[in-house]
Amino acid sequence: MKNLLLAAALLAAVSGAVAEPLTATVSVKGQSLAAELDTMGVETKWIAGERVDWRTGLPNGKPLTRPGRHTHCSAFVAAAAEKVGVYILRPPEHSAVLLANAQNAWLREDGAAKGWRELPNAEAAQAAANEGELVVASYLSRYSDTPGHIAIVRPAARSAEEIAADGPLVIQAGTVNSAAISLRAGFAGHPRAWRGQGLSYFAHEIGPSEKS
Repeated sequence: MKNLLLAAALLAAVSGAVAEPLTATVSVKGQSLAAELDTMGVETKWIAGERVDWRTGLPNGKPLTRPGRHTHCSAFVAAAAEKVGVYILRPPEHSAVLLANAQNAWLREDGAAKGWRELPNAEAAQAAANEGELVVASYLSRYSDTPGHIAIVRPAARSAEEIAADGPLVIQAGTVNSAAISLRAGFAGHPRAWRGQGLSYFAHEIGPSEKS
């Protein structure tokens, strides 16, 4: 009986080790991707309330003609994707207006043809980012005239418990620009997203020749 209990305990330990999520470590490719994203300076560019060049995030000198405090989450994601050689819907194919919603629809309808795949959950998203894939968290607004939100999942060592509590770590422009913020905090302006309504994750592999 003791031997059976010992064998069961050993099997459980081995199974637990095998099931340990990849989110606990960041690969060399993941570290390289994080460093490359950091060079973009998101915390001082793509600032809300300014009209900016979508590629550089710098003010373009043009006056705002629409009411509201305009944010640039989708422009930052488009610029970051271009930087690593990945295509996502961007200007001039779509204007910067309501681009985050349009990117969500594009990822679902046309993304697979461009190498994107949908991921099942937050833990899979963090794991893919940690392996050096470009991963986005995309929220589709339920109202066609209201902005959605999109951010890049940042490679980071996070436990399954941390992800369950606050989501993956993301790098984003928006109402709050941050190089490292939990998804729960970054998407605070869209509470439905945290409740799992309208939020999806998509990943795209980055080849060796695709990084600058």
